[in-house]
Amino acid sequence: MLDGDLLGGALSRLDEAARHIQIDPDVIERLKYAREMTKVALMIRMDDGSRKSFLAWRCRYDDTRGPTKGGIRFHPDATAEEVETLAFWMTMKCAVMDLPYGGGKGAVKLDPRTLSKTELERLSRAYVQAFSKVIGPDRDIPAPDVYTNAMIMGWMADEYATIRGEPSPAVITGKPIALGGSLGRNDATARGGYYLVDHLAKELGLGAGMRAVVQGFGNAGQFMAEMLAADGHRIVAVSDSRGAVACETGLDVARLLALKAEGKSVADLAGTPGVRSISDEELIATECDLLVPAALEDMIHVGNAGTVRAKVILELANGPVTPEADRILDGRGVVVLPDILANAGGVTVSYFEWVQNRQGYYWTLEDIHARLKAIMEREGAQIWAIAQEKSVSPRTAAYIHALGRLAKAIEAHGTQQFFAG
Repeated sequence: MLDGDLLGGALSRLDEAARHIQIDPDVIERLKYAREMTKVALMIRMDDGSRKSFLAWRCRYDDTRGPTKGGIRFHPDATAEEVETLAFWMTMKCAVMDLPYGGGKGAVKLDPRTLSKTELERLSRAYVQAFSKVIGPDRDIPAPDVYTNAMIMGWMADEYATIRGEPSPAVITGKPIALGGSLGRNDATARGGYYLVDHLAKELGLGAGMRAVVQGFGNAGQFMAEMLAADGHRIVAVSDSRGAVACETGLDVARLLALKAEGKSVADLAGTPGVRSISDEELIATECDLLVPAALEDMIHVGNAGTVRAKVILELANGPVTPEADRILDGRGVVVLPDILANAGGVTVSYFEWVQNRQGYYWTLEDIHARLKAIMEREGAQIWAIAQEKSVSPRTAAYIHALGRLAKAIEAHGTQQFFAG
């Protein structure tokens, strides 16, 4: 983390929220540490006959409100601290959305692009073999995350079924539709963020023909750009891991999507009429109405927060703004719609998938969209109201909202005051 330790920064936001509501000290004590953290070495046979080990983790942060829920990422920079922090954020996110879940997360430390497809399948199945006693439809439910996808989730669900000796589709969400996945899951993170911005547009001072910047043109970033463009807004700059481009009159989103589908970079659009190559620093500093960080953590930090020229930041990534950057942005009047609300569409539709798996009845796409829209608008409106009532940022308001729900569940087991009489 550029501005300090990742987990400490996350917990500092919890402490800030706790100052604004009356809760028992037992609640904060319960949320200071993860309930369970497991680390293993996954050893697989490579295509050349050699064997190779990969570090892997699974964290169950808190299960007071229900089984833990959270993605599995494959990334070369994955660490135990990152996994624990992401599981903490998932705990907050599920409480914000009032889902009957706690927070979990998993990771494998590797660059999956260096593996063949058969090696990737072996690794995915090895992960489930190693964590088969940790995960389960009533205990801990994984999902896709960075560099994992529906097919990988399908392999994992199949491996779990093999170990258990029976089909168990509810163990993992984000699966292919044919294997029990839910309609609407592929664009859920972006769609939830889109519904949120659209619902709060008046309060945020946003309107028709917005200028938007999308940092990170992966799954969420691509869908967000597509939805905004379809609604008549201009995407004036985008980036991926290989470069960034800008166009004052608006980029051709269809062409950008085609480039990504061909395995190319958004940077390959540079040089076409009106499109120029820019640096990552220039992208963050682009004047716009809406800045959408959709990549990894710590993308906006103390070193570049002062250059941001956006009215609103929508955090589609987890933890893209550091606590120090938050303070700078708040002081400059930039509104940040926090990750635990803004990108919660993904876990919400994952919840829908889990419910459908368990009941054996599957909903229409229109039903999925309507349910997601209703929840995003309901929770977004409540958090905005808390922010106005207590004169705090939307992030602090979101943590207050989550903490209030977690406190009720934790206090229901009895507190110091109860046991002391």
